Amino acid sequence: MTELSGTRVLVTGANGFIGSHLTERLLAEGAQVRAFCEYNSNGSLGWLDELPREQVSRLDVKLGDIRDSGFVRDAVSDVDIVFHLAALIAIPYSYQAPASFVETNVTGTLNVLEAVRVNPHVRVINTSTSEVYGTPESVPIEEAHRLRGQSPYAATKIAADQLCEAYARTFSTDVVTLRPFNTFGPRQSARAIIPTILGQLLAGASTVRLGNLAPRRDLTFVTDTVDGYVRMATAGLPRGETVHLGTGQAVSISDLFRLCCEVTGTDAEVVSDAERIRPTASEVQVLLSDPSRAKDLLKWQADTTLREGLAETARWLKPRTDADRASRYQR
Repeated sequence: MTELSGTRVLVTGANGFIGSHLTERLLAEGAQVRAFCEYNSNGSLGWLDELPREQVSRLDVKLGDIRDSGFVRDAVSDVDIVFHLAALIAIPYSYQAPASFVETNVTGTLNVLEAVRVNPHVRVINTSTSEVYGTPESVPIEEAHRLRGQSPYAATKIAADQLCEAYARTFSTDVVTLRPFNTFGPRQSARAIIPTILGQLLAGASTVRLGNLAPRRDLTFVTDTVDGYVRMATAGLPRGETVHLGTGQAVSISDLFRLCCEVTGTDAEVVSDAERIRPTASEVQVLLSDPSRAKDLLKWQADTTLREGLAETARWLKPRTDADRASRYQR
């Protein structure tokens, strides 16, 4: 038995990358899990469709839209904890469709907070992102570092975080914010940097095309991130708290590429493709966490090394690699 055994929890964005892993972990913890998945006409549960049927049968699945305030209110009405992960996250797409990011990331979070406001017994674990810092003024980055939106995506996440802080202060809403640095692992979008590299290498590419090779990122394996969520839910932190999840180490994209070559046993050349480079003032040059508060407050630290995580991701990705799709990354 665990602290979450029998607890009624709602996971928004349960069909996504981190959400599906968190849903699995919560089931293993013995929680009663309601999975809020984005509605679609074919009834797909996203990555939850890959779970064993026995696990899916234990879920209370709700297909809906985080932008629908009434639906969100009903989903929240009889749970104890909300893990709020539903979001649009693709930074390049946010340049093209910023209004969609506002509607999903800002209005969606507002809907969750309003639902909890009328159900004050519920605790919310809000999901932030390290992108809210932009290129930092100092590293490692502490939670008190000022926020700076360098992309429409980052701006919407800042707005969502600030709404959570405002509701905690104004309405005493029981909301805390978890701010993972770059999470990776099985089920991540093929457009993220690690699946992009591994997908091309596993498809046999001799030349891998990426964007800017200089930025450095603090990369956390998904099972470690999920462990942080569970600890955040059971730590009893005061409302309004924000905690980082990160390894405290950063790697450049060029060094990440070389490590991906090593774990896949491949030999390829990397090329910086101008079409993949973000606007200069939008590119965040380094994200490096100070994870000390997570260690102190949550008794959490990342256990999976970058090499171990990359190898596990490559093993998962290999049978799912589509050579035709991977080739599109090279254009």
